Amino acid sequence: MLDIAKANQELRDASPQKIIESALAQAKNPITTTNFGPFEAVILHMAVQVKADIPVVWIDSGYNTRETYKVAQQLIEALNLNIDVYTPKVSAARCDAALGGIPSVDDERHAEFTEQFKLEPFARAMKEHQPDVWFTAVRSEQTAFRQDMEIFGTGPNGVLKVAPLLHWKEADMQRYLEENNLPNVIKYFDPTKALANRECGLHTKL
Repeated sequence: MLDIAKANQELRDASPQKIIESALAQAKNPITTTNFGPFEAVILHMAVQVKADIPVVWIDSGYNTRETYKVAQQLIEALNLNIDVYTPKVSAARCDAALGGIPSVDDERHAEFTEQFKLEPFARAMKEHQPDVWFTAVRSEQTAFRQDMEIFGTGPNGVLKVAPLLHWKEADMQRYLEENNLPNVIKYFDPTKALANRECGLHTKL
């Protein structure tokens, strides 16, 4: 079992690739999650360089932009991703008909909306995959909450949660995309966040 405190101390300044390699050395059933949003190609490319068949879980809300779906397909094909897509049990069209659109963040219905369109599909994915290591592309500069995160942590059901890119800046991400000729999403929409620097609830609830 990995000593999380020790790993955070020893690998804090390590490259994302080194962090991924170290975590995979401990893993029996790893996964990486993605929303195919901005810069997500970085974590996907890095992960498959070390483990080509690592399962990639995509929580697809059904509200993604056309550009997101196009880039997602490009990456799935170019990186030969072992993709597993999870969708909400309620479709976007059905939700729009019932609620008249996406509830605003100050609407009392927004918490239920987030549960239906992000948290429940994610919980279902974790239950079905039963991973022991989970790679995520969160970065400390994205939100105030993530500034206090560590590279290694504990996720749901005791899974080892690993954020290899935690200390990378947007300029680092852009450089990696260009060096590896990877596509990026510019027009992205997360219906559960409303604002780019707002947490969606996936990481705060763990």
